[in-house]
Amino acid sequence: MVLSDYPHLLPAYRSHAAVDDAERIAWIRADRWLETARARAALARLEDLLSYPARDRMPCLLLYGDTRLGKTKIIRKFLRDHPACFDQGTGITSMPVVAMQMTAEPLERDVYGELLSALGAPGPMTDSTYRLKEVCRRLLRSMSVRMPIIDEIHAMLAGSFRQQRIFLNVLRFLANDLRVPLICAGTNLARQALLTDPQLAERFEAFHLDRWADNSQLSQLLTSLGGILPLRRPSDLATTAVRRKVLDLTDGVTVRIFRLMETVAVEAIRSGSECITVGSFDGDDLVLPLVTMTRHMEKGLQRRASR
Repeated sequence: MVLSDYPHLLPAYRSHAAVDDAERIAWIRADRWLETARARAALARLEDLLSYPARDRMPCLLLYGDTRLGKTKIIRKFLRDHPACFDQGTGITSMPVVAMQMTAEPLERDVYGELLSALGAPGPMTDSTYRLKEVCRRLLRSMSVRMPIIDEIHAMLAGSFRQQRIFLNVLRFLANDLRVPLICAGTNLARQALLTDPQLAERFEAFHLDRWADNSQLSQLLTSLGGILPLRRPSDLATTAVRRKVLDLTDGVTVRIFRLMETVAVEAIRSGSECITVGSFDGDDLVLPLVTMTRHMEKGLQRRASR
């Protein structure tokens, strides 16, 4: 086959359809970035904050939504767009954006320790909290960090009330001391956590990631997938029936949608059908890739059986 045999695929992806089944399946299962309208808007807001001039009360941002909607993917894409840079002349590494994951408990010394690890300079945990904080301050300034990001911030709720208050004070300290925008990401519980500190909450803008709905955005996403998945026949993904089937099985959660499409695409290759249709989601031998999706499907079947 020649590449012109796959006009349903975008030109940059037609070569993937010409390789053998094993290679195509491996390609489908590989991790990749597919930009959506909402992700593009979130990245644009992060870019805008990154260029914000220093002031006494810097604006901060909370990126939140239900779990598995792509918050961490957006953060990783932003990090790739703004990588660390080592200057061989000065021997100094600059890191415009640094991202850390919230610790299991909101312990002040653990937060500073995790931040040091994200900076590539893990310190001895035998040091005092004050010492870790001072090392963090010095490195954040010397490495020209203009945006610290804390992911999974809702984990702070695992701590006691006192630990939560101390952690919120750490957030305030970082924003005030560095005079840079602070970005936090987490589930809907993260917003509730920040609201417990009215002064801090006034500093944070909110960017909410919604679940997918049966609309043109979902249609565009499925159409985009149809243009890159290396199947040798055109898939029928733009129909209302397919959109509703996808939503029924995934409840509009981003990660579930991608895992579901990965599963049916692999099955299309193995079965020889080489395309995805509404029937691809109804097969008795379809194994849904996530436990949450299986449970959601069972609930749907129970609702239909009770009618």
